[in-house]
Amino acid sequence: MFDESLLDAPEALARADRRGLLRGAAEAGARVRTAARHAAEAGIGGLTPEGRPRAVLVAGPGTAASGVADLIGALAGAAAPVVRIHPTGVAPAAGALRWALPGWAGSVDLLLITTADGSEPGLALLAEQAYRRGCTVVAVAPTRSPLREAVDGVHGLVVPMAAAPHGEYDAETSAAGPGTLWALLTPLLALLDRVGLVNAPAEELQKAADRLDRTAERCGPTVATYSNPAKTLAAELADSLPLLWTEGDAAGPVGRRFAAVLSELAGRPALAAELPEALPSHGTLLTGDFAAGADPDDFFRDRVDEGETLRARVVLLRDRPTGGLSAYPAARELALGHDTPVSELEPEEGGELETLAELLAITDFAAVYLSLASAPRP
Repeated sequence: MFDESLLDAPEALARADRRGLLRGAAEAGARVRTAARHAAEAGIGGLTPEGRPRAVLVAGPGTAASGVADLIGALAGAAAPVVRIHPTGVAPAAGALRWALPGWAGSVDLLLITTADGSEPGLALLAEQAYRRGCTVVAVAPTRSPLREAVDGVHGLVVPMAAAPHGEYDAETSAAGPGTLWALLTPLLALLDRVGLVNAPAEELQKAADRLDRTAERCGPTVATYSNPAKTLAAELADSLPLLWTEGDAAGPVGRRFAAVLSELAGRPALAAELPEALPSHGTLLTGDFAAGADPDDFFRDRVDEGETLRARVVLLRDRPTGGLSAYPAARELALGHDTPVSELEPEEGGELETLAELLAITDFAAVYLSLASAPRP
């Protein structure tokens, strides 16, 4: 059960947040600044690349690595293909995971390794395989980790992962935690800016950190629900099946990450799709069992121990302002025509990294609030 009263009880929220998730969301801006400094100290700013890589390969475990690959792909656009190397293995444990380069990977490609753990032997083997193929290897990993030694051994570049300002989070949630994504992503953005694949100079990273700080102030636990976009979104998503419809290059990865974090942190199902394809792919959900107007009063159904029925709710996420060629009007018309409630999230004006940072911050905070207000109370 979702306890909405908890949202406006900061002290109770703090007691419920045993995994430090709110602190992680609030510290995202600080993680960007620390990670940018680590990238500079590692010498990324002094690199003199001979040209763009043919392709960028991204490997790493969990939600954070998936999000990094997705976001880099959106920001790089047509500059180069970005391919995530998915792990295989019999279990999601660090020792069981393995990665393998695609057959076409070679000396003109760039391998990026991201991990908040660094003990995965499969990533060390991947770095060795890349070295034999002639791929350039760059890793972001904890300072004292076996992976750092392995990448150093194949003449790759290692950037220390930016630690949380006030200590690490619970190991169970570090891969999906709000600050971990930025700690892994920021050095890679600095690198890809240097090789000409994305626009992420130091000043743009600083603007993204500032936007994360301002959004954290708007979404913090002491800000009342009625003026807090993250708390409002969390309350709206309670007891619903979120249909996350996105528009804009950067909004797509945000929607997919939001769905993953809702599942991993809050234990809530969610479906993400990009407009306009979302309309035919999710349209039937607005008329079936999840429809807002579905009749729950079937006389013959068994009501014993019956849980709350999930009803669809559309969340419209976009990274560009209203106007121009947009599927938003059609999306609203379809949802409201089926009596389906709609939530909308659009960032303030700014650069691509700034608007991306704001969308990620609000959705991360919303997932955390939904997780805390839905957890069993002692």
